Amino acid sequence: MSGIRASGRLRSVRRRIGCHVGGDEALNEFSKKLRSLVSRQTSTGLETSSAIPRIGVVDGALGEMDLKATLASLFPHVAVESAGSTWPERFPARFDILVVAVESNSFADMDDAVRRLKATPTGTRVLVVLRNADVINTRRLVREGAADVLPAPASEPAFALSLERLLTQGSDHAASRKSGQIVALLKAGGGVGATALGVQVATLLSTRAGDQARICFADLDPQFGIAALYLDIREPMTIADCLAAGPALADTNLAQALVKHKTGLSLLAAPREIMELEALTIPLMDVLMNSLKRDFALSILDLPSAWTTWTNHALRFADRIVLVTQLSIPHVHLVRRQLAVLALQELNDRQLILVCNAPSSEQQASISIKAAEKAIGRAFDIVIPEDRSVMNAAINQGVELSAIKRGTKLEKAVGLLADAVGVDVFADTLSLSARR
Repeated sequence: MSGIRASGRLRSVRRRIGCHVGGDEALNEFSKKLRSLVSRQTSTGLETSSAIPRIGVVDGALGEMDLKATLASLFPHVAVESAGSTWPERFPARFDILVVAVESNSFADMDDAVRRLKATPTGTRVLVVLRNADVINTRRLVREGAADVLPAPASEPAFALSLERLLTQGSDHAASRKSGQIVALLKAGGGVGATALGVQVATLLSTRAGDQARICFADLDPQFGIAALYLDIREPMTIADCLAAGPALADTNLAQALVKHKTGLSLLAAPREIMELEALTIPLMDVLMNSLKRDFALSILDLPSAWTTWTNHALRFADRIVLVTQLSIPHVHLVRRQLAVLALQELNDRQLILVCNAPSSEQQASISIKAAEKAIGRAFDIVIPEDRSVMNAAINQGVELSAIKRGTKLEKAVGLLADAVGVDVFADTLSLSARR
């Protein structure tokens, strides 16, 4: 096929595909605590303007409460500002505490709240006023990172006591609640080499991090997952074992339970026998994702090519998504479809890393990388060069690329992908290792 014909077919592809405690007694108790708090703030210099705690309040989150009057009398060293009419998409760095309202009866509102909580920077704590509050949604918000949840309408004493606790805890509390990150691997069709690539990225990150490595590769393809073979790990714990564990999974320390590769990488393997996709469920994903975030600094999810309710749910926990494809017209078509689904499911707010894996000279003769990028509507973030002999040797022996041959273009490209995947997980350690 000539370059002109390829470009014409790509334009055709683009056209075909169109591309979310009350009462006086409580206030008296709070006043006693406040005197001690103010004393500590003054003695540590918190009265200076550079260290004044700042509270942002979304309009209407506290109903008719005269917030400024309440805080002026109880918190003389706290600044209160409006955070706007809606929960901000990007958290202003000036806010130490953000007060928002969420509607418990609205699935869309709860889902949006969970998404925004996951995007909350470490230095900001979110106090949620939950309308029509119930136990399940209260626990869900706390589990996803809310510093506190108050049922609406929030009384002044209840709000003041909650705020006093958050101010007393300080920034150390926010740091201690910081959970691990999740990166999801998506494929534009089968056979694009995403699993082999993901395994090599994970082993490289584990090698770089050394003793600090708390990285897990979770093979969540219940039918064709093969990561255990690529790592040469026998008798690993599998996703089927997680399913069989039931409620006990929530109390299982996965960092201790999972088998480790010699690089320090932990593996949660695919089932030994083929399972139905529907065997995995949303409740299982809830428990598993929260356990991974609790026990590891970084977890890489290798998801099946098929979209299901549970894969959709697992993606909502992801901080970043890596979409792997190859260089061909059908794969360009599939990338566009994947991007369209991500947008439809309101998952396009996640950072997306688009990878073109192993384009051969024959493929590039038929369709150029630039033509593919034009048809997709965005550039590839990373192009992994073809080196079948080195990659196949590495996965056949269950070792990292450097154990086969050092300094290859393939190893360097995988290193760039590893930098993007673990960008802010082990920032100091990884940058030091890269310089070496």
